[in-house]
Amino acid sequence: MKTTRPQIFALLILVFTLLSCDRAWAQAPLEPAQMPARTMFYVIWRGTPAGDTRKSNSLLALWDDPDLAPMRAAALQNMQSSSAKDPSQPPFSREEIEQTSSLLENSFVLGYLRKPETKSAAAKSTDHPFNGMFFAYDRTGKELLLAKTILRFRAQEKEPPQVSTITVAGAPALKIARKNDVTYWTERGKYAVGSADLTVFEEILARLDGKSSASSLAQTAAYQEAAPLLHGGVLEFFLHVPQLRDFAPEAPPNSPFKIDPILNALKLESIHSLSGHLTLEGARARVQGAMLGDASPGTLFDLWTPGQQTPASLSFVSPDVISYSETRFNFSAFYDLLKRALRVALPQQQQGGVEMMEGLAATRIGMPVSDALALFSGEFASIQNNPAMDPLKAVYYMGIRNKPDTLKLLRTIFSDQLGSERNEGDTTFVKVSLGGGQSSTGIAQWNFYHLAVTPTFLVATSRNETLREFLARRSPADAAAQASLPPAFQSARAQFPVALSGLAFVNLQKIDYQALKTRWIEQARKDSTAAARKGSAAAPQPPPGEAEWLLNLDPQVFVRHLHFLAGASWKDSTGIHFDEWLE
Repeated sequence: MKTTRPQIFALLILVFTLLSCDRAWAQAPLEPAQMPARTMFYVIWRGTPAGDTRKSNSLLALWDDPDLAPMRAAALQNMQSSSAKDPSQPPFSREEIEQTSSLLENSFVLGYLRKPETKSAAAKSTDHPFNGMFFAYDRTGKELLLAKTILRFRAQEKEPPQVSTITVAGAPALKIARKNDVTYWTERGKYAVGSADLTVFEEILARLDGKSSASSLAQTAAYQEAAPLLHGGVLEFFLHVPQLRDFAPEAPPNSPFKIDPILNALKLESIHSLSGHLTLEGARARVQGAMLGDASPGTLFDLWTPGQQTPASLSFVSPDVISYSETRFNFSAFYDLLKRALRVALPQQQQGGVEMMEGLAATRIGMPVSDALALFSGEFASIQNNPAMDPLKAVYYMGIRNKPDTLKLLRTIFSDQLGSERNEGDTTFVKVSLGGGQSSTGIAQWNFYHLAVTPTFLVATSRNETLREFLARRSPADAAAQASLPPAFQSARAQFPVALSGLAFVNLQKIDYQALKTRWIEQARKDSTAAARKGSAAAPQPPPGEAEWLLNLDPQVFVRHLHFLAGASWKDSTGIHFDEWLE
């Protein structure tokens, strides 16, 4: 099913809402000190707030606003329609959806345990491949609603599962078997517990009962390193990155390619964890986290640069900017890591293949690959000044170091896709066709992109007039220019470290939501018409009710509650850190 922008926006609103609540940091069914040491990742949700706490937060106030009801219902119905269900069963009504969403008022834990290393433990469950997912939910006050919801979802499945009763840890439990998976489910005291593997199910129940004396996740080095990012908050998450090796596909016995040597060459273990938490700070919903590990040279952390205080692209940010997003990468480090992985991936007798591929690429682009990558500073930025957020009017920035060689590279890469090239002062304007190239029989080009190449940067957009307007806005990157930045942007920037690897800002008050709504409706109608013309039952169709919720949605609901979105990332000796908030 094709996903339209309205669907994406609705889903984002839902996800942000679900992740932006608290209830005085309620106790979760399982805290890290109770989880097994082999926990690969977890997400703890501590429940939604009530009263003044809920009213004071901008995002939650938006979600509760009656004018957002059409979007709330459409978002939840879209999530329901994305699963395989019996088409003969009626969809959830709006009232049922609202009632079901109230389950999120209680806390829960979602996590994954690594496969047991002992053969005896692994042999307990052989019905399906190992799946370490587990779920524990505090059902206090929600017992009847939870049971009703589970039965309703089960009844809507195309192929009803086979349900049988088994005994686990001396208590009855349900085994729910489907064609491709099995789930175990039980109620233990005030908790509802589910898992996709019997050994995991038994382990989680033992932890809830306090009967396990084995080491916990909180005792591991990776968790202890990340602990400062996990104390307090309405939601917290933790991923032990090196254990992602468990998901690497096994190569066939006769295959010369082995996954482990590649992961070793990339030094996956240099990244210890990805973790963070979300808090409510008055009207603000804030996410803080980090990817922690060994950030010394020669590791995966080389992909990110140390950052800078004032990105070059910031000189294009004017007082009427709607959104700005900037980030920096180390292309040379990426290339070195790629070559390192390729060398260990190839058998000994094929080690010369890396140099051969490098030579072919150099011949194709007219210069060594390392020289081509060195042409770019690594800074990327996107800037939007159009209140309707028209993607055709977005401008993309890329920092460069050598204009003549950059132009040479562009001419080589795009070849007959170049439509025109002209110079105006120190700027070269290039038109590139993304839909066709020139040939000896004539010109067959469409879907043009317009580029402006200067001595220090390259900018691109889909419309020439947008490019001209953008270049006309440029001001020197000095103190006077910075003083003209939007006050909200300056306030957000002042709260981040001096040197940044990434920076983002969206002025949500300047968006023309009515124009945005009109464009979404027009796009939905175009998609529907295009699908109908194909005359295929399998053609993507807009989800039921999409046009209705778009037509009924009052755009002013966003203006009432949302002000700005800001975020930044930076690198230090411990890893990559990020801080984002919505107000």
